[in-house]
Amino acid sequence: MSPDLVKRPARSAPKPRGQGAERREEILAAALKLLGRYGLYGVTTRMIAQAVGISQPSLYAHFASKDAIAAELHARAFLELEARLTAGMVEVNSPADLARALRIYIDFGLENPDAYRVAFMIEGPMASPPDLSNSGRTCFGLLRQCVRDLHGRGLARDDDPERLAQSLWASLHGLTSLLIARPAFPWVDRARLITGHLDLLTRAAMR
Repeated sequence: MSPDLVKRPARSAPKPRGQGAERREEILAAALKLLGRYGLYGVTTRMIAQAVGISQPSLYAHFASKDAIAAELHARAFLELEARLTAGMVEVNSPADLARALRIYIDFGLENPDAYRVAFMIEGPMASPPDLSNSGRTCFGLLRQCVRDLHGRGLARDDDPERLAQSLWASLHGLTSLLIARPAFPWVDRARLITGHLDLLTRAAMR
């Protein structure tokens, strides 16, 4: 949607010059909300600067472009997801164990919808589209290793662990992105929907 067709964010009152790191975080926080709401096409650096209460030249002192801001937010989102997966992934010996591991991904998206949109659902011609950052590849690698372990112990139903890992990733993304992007859809009880979805995935993935 064109930025001219959406409601502009309210202009914040001009702010005194702050420390570089603090101002940078303010820019990122404002951009995250705007990108989550309007997408890359619908946001300009002017809108971000107005939301922070600074001029565009002040914004450019911290970020060279809107793409640079989006890339930073993209990387941060994956770093957070990576930290959660690393902390929560345990040896999987049952479908219940796998469901708990997969649930980490869904919980991250629903608890951080703006960050999830920037990481997985961004729209627009970024100068250097970050298909998957290093952290993004690490996140998928954690799931892949989990599936390979299952396969190695004879617990996986699919004889191709890479295909199974990609299928699980795609299925998790499908539910998470739909719940974020289509909140007005007449979903059944969310908790029951998520539990049922994970049950289907784990029963299909494990012997």
